[in-house]
Formats: sequence, C-alpha cells, structure tokens
Amino acid sequence: MFLINDLIALLAANLILSRALGTSTIFIAAGSKKSLMATAFVITFFTSLGAMGAYFIDLALPSALSDLRLLLYILVISVLYVLLLTAVYYLYRHRFEDLRKYVHVSAFNCAVVGTLFTINESSAADGIKYSFGRYAAAGLEAGAGFIIAALILTAAYRKLNSSKVPASFRGFPAMLVYLGIISMAVYSLR
Repeated sequence: MFLINDLIALLAANLILSRALGTSTIFIAAGSKKSLMATAFVITFFTSLGAMGAYFIDLALPSALSDLRLLLYILVISVLYVLLLTAVYYLYRHRFEDLRKYVHVSAFNCAVVGTLFTINESSAADGIKYSFGRYAAAGLEAGAGFIIAALILTAAYRKLNSSKVPASFRGFPAMLVYLGIISMAVYSLR
C-alpha cells in the first residue's frame, strides 16, 4: 500500500502532466523507446543536479536580487551541460555523436528550468526553506515523473499516429488532447 501511495503521489505531483512542461521533447522522443529513455534519463540528471545547484542559489540570493534567479539557474544548467558533454566525450568517445543529441535536447528543456522554479515556489509557499535533501529529492521526483509521463505517452504514441486517427488530427494534436485527458485524471488524484 505504501508503494502505491508513493506512486500516486509521484504522479499527482508530476510537473510534466500537471503543468505540461517539456511536452514537445516527450513527443519527439516518443517515436522510439531508445531515444525516449535516453532523453528521460538525461533530463532526470539535469533536474536532480540542477535542483541541488538551485538550493545554493536560493540560499545565497537575497530577495532584493530575485530577478537574477533565472540567469543563475541557467548558469547552473550550462555548467552541468558542459560537464556532461565533456564526460560523455571522454567516457563514450566512440558513441559521442549519437549520445550528444540527448544532452542537447535535454539540457535547456523547459522541464528542467521549470522544475527549479517550481521547487523554489514550493519552498517559498511553505514559509520554511527546504533543506538540501528536499531540493535533491524534488529534482529526482521531477525527473522520475518525466520518465513516467514519457512512458505513458509512448504507450499511446503508435495508436495516436495510426491510420485510424483522422489525418488532420494525427500526431501532435492527438497527443496534446491525450495529454490533457491524462493531466485531468492525474490532477483529480490530488
């Protein structure tokens, strides 16, 4: 029962389905399971480590300079982007050309930046500052939610792109409607 409650809470709190962050990336990646999982895991990397960096930014940034938050978040993501590309280059040099596209698509995805702002908003709304561990957990939760949302969309991808769907509605429009219906179902679990 505990695991089911956690799964429902994860789905209900999911940034992807409740705020539609990163949907275009999921639609692109949903065409193949390999690209979907690679993109989802790289986004999880960015949301998790980016949230850890956001903790230190939120801790050190005075409220008078809160307008700099976006710039600083982008700076953290940029550093992670360069570090991940460098690591992929040195560890998987023979596959670098194949793997770098996942890093490029995932790094500056609105799901990553949206996660950092959502964690900040949640922290401010509670009235108490979240701990480093809570920031890290929220980043990991957002990444896991992205993976689950991507799997849900992948399950419907082939059916929504089949010849049974009218040509003018096939593809992106059908996926948006599907996402809206799933979002309402998940939102009702709150």
